[in-house]
Amino acid sequence: MIAGKKAPERTKGPGVNGGSREARKVAAAVLEVLAGSRTPLDAAKALGVSAPRYYVLEARALEGMVAACEPRSKGRTRTPEMELAALRKEHERLQRECARAQALARASQRAVGLSMPKPEKKSGEKGKRRRKPVVRALKVVDRLKSETPDQASPE
Repeated sequence: MIAGKKAPERTKGPGVNGGSREARKVAAAVLEVLAGSRTPLDAAKALGVSAPRYYVLEARALEGMVAACEPRSKGRTRTPEMELAALRKEHERLQRECARAQALARASQRAVGLSMPKPEKKSGEKGKRRRKPVVRALKVVDRLKSETPDQASPE
């Protein structure tokens, strides 16, 4: 060993990451009971819970351990958030592609000299009725034609 350097600390078993202080305390008590170094009643007293509650905690701990021992799938797992992000990205790409195709179609129509096609009405769809423009002078002419000369009022 080189002088002035400390030897790395040796751990006493596997490292456990995460979990609250209370969760670690329950896990330690359950493992001690399963190892045979404590009785379930002693563990319940140490945790400050009743014996039935200890057995519930032990069952949950074992379920968690069995679930953690399930083999993991290889590669990335697709979460719903990842799937949503991928679909949004695809949607944006398709929107850009659609806009590009529309711009190319408009440019080619202008180059050939075609006018833009009018949008077709879907069957059963009622559109707004356009008011037919009537010039005020034409209204007066119609009124004058319908009136006889002796009915006309001087203005």
